[in-house]
Amino acid sequence: MTSRLPAATRRQQLVQVATDTFGDTGFHATSMNDVAAAAGVTKPVLYQHFSSKEDLFEAVLRHVGNQLRMLLEAAASAEGLTPRQQVERGFAAYFAFLRDHRASARVLFGEARRTDESIAAEADRAVESIADFVATLIEIEDLDEPARKVLANGIVGLAEGAGRFWARNRHQMSADELAALTAELAWSGLRGDHR
Repeated sequence: MTSRLPAATRRQQLVQVATDTFGDTGFHATSMNDVAAAAGVTKPVLYQHFSSKEDLFEAVLRHVGNQLRMLLEAAASAEGLTPRQQVERGFAAYFAFLRDHRASARVLFGEARRTDESIAAEADRAVESIADFVATLIEIEDLDEPARKVLANGIVGLAEGAGRFWARNRHQMSADELAALTAELAWSGLRGDHR
C-alpha cells in the first residue's frame, strides 16, 4: 500500500510512471490499469488526477516537452558560448535526451501522435515550444517572424529526422558526433551564409 502524498506530488509521480509505461508499451497497448499497477496505486486514485487515458497522456506530453525544452535552453544558453557553440550544444542536448530518456522520446514522437487528433495537437504544442526557442537562435538579418518560425521548425525537423535514424543505428556514431554533424549542416542556414 502506498503512502499518502500531497496531490501535486502524487500527480507528478503518476506522470513520470506513465511516461515510462507509455514509452515502453505505447499509447494504445497501455491501459489505465497498467499505469496504476506500475505506480503502485489503485485505478480510482489514478482517476482522481486524470479523467481519462488521453488526459493522462496529454499531461505526459506536456511534461516531456517541458523537460526537453528546459534541457535545450540550459545547454544553449550557458554563458560565454559563441552562437556556433549554442547551436552545437542545443543539438547535443537533444540527442543526449533521445539517448538517455528513450521512453520520453517514444512518447513525444511515437504512434499516438499519428493516430489521435487531440494527442497530436498536444505533441505539436510541445514541438512548437521547442521551435520557438530555436527561433531565438536564428541570426539572419531582416528575417520576419513567420519566416523565422518556418526555419526554426525546419531545424527541429532536421533534429527529429536525424534522431529517429540514429536511434535505430546508434552503433554508427555517438550523440556528440551526431550533434557536431547536424550543427555543421544547420550552421550556415542559421547564420544566413550562402556559400
